[in-house]
Amino acid sequence: MSYITDHLEMLTGIAECIAEQFGSNCEVVLHDLTRPYDNTIVAIWNGHVTGRKVGGSGTNTGLEILRGTAEPKDTYHYINTTPDGKILRSSSKYFKDESGRVVGSLCINYDITDLTALQKTLQEITEPDKKNTQKEMFTSNVDELLDAMLLDAVHHTGKEVKELEKEDKVAIVHYLDGKGAFLIKKSAERVADFLGISRFTVYNYLNEEQ
Repeated sequence: MSYITDHLEMLTGIAECIAEQFGSNCEVVLHDLTRPYDNTIVAIWNGHVTGRKVGGSGTNTGLEILRGTAEPKDTYHYINTTPDGKILRSSSKYFKDESGRVVGSLCINYDITDLTALQKTLQEITEPDKKNTQKEMFTSNVDELLDAMLLDAVHHTGKEVKELEKEDKVAIVHYLDGKGAFLIKKSAERVADFLGISRFTVYNYLNEEQ
């Protein structure tokens, strides 16, 4: 008897558990690689994923491993595609007998086609337009809007309010003017109080060239 046959109950139990856990998109295949290669599949769950069934064959990778041209290395989370265009996230675990010969494998193929399409859609919806750097400020009233604009203007100087020099304050006033801040009623007084200057000085700054 083969290693896979000797341990069939245990291996099929593990495989079934995986298939049940991850649902109908998760194909789990148990191969007995001591059998003729045209019928290595001894158990399979959700075979509709790749269109295979018990008595079917392994893949080209298994052939290369049996031939000795590929290393029988356990591999996880690699991407495969089926002839009909399904995208699979796959993992393969190989079993060896006491002599070190590869005698079987447990392969998981999870169909992520729909998830990949969803990921692309979400990316298209959520990814910002790199050409558009417009920053909107959402506030409940114009007072909060002006407060946000003042903080934004100070942020652009790279300094704290207490560190601002005259040229910084001039730049802030012009920045706010360019953003339409002075269209807000009594904004000049608010800006003056924030910067620690007079309203008259605010108007003077507006008339200064930068």
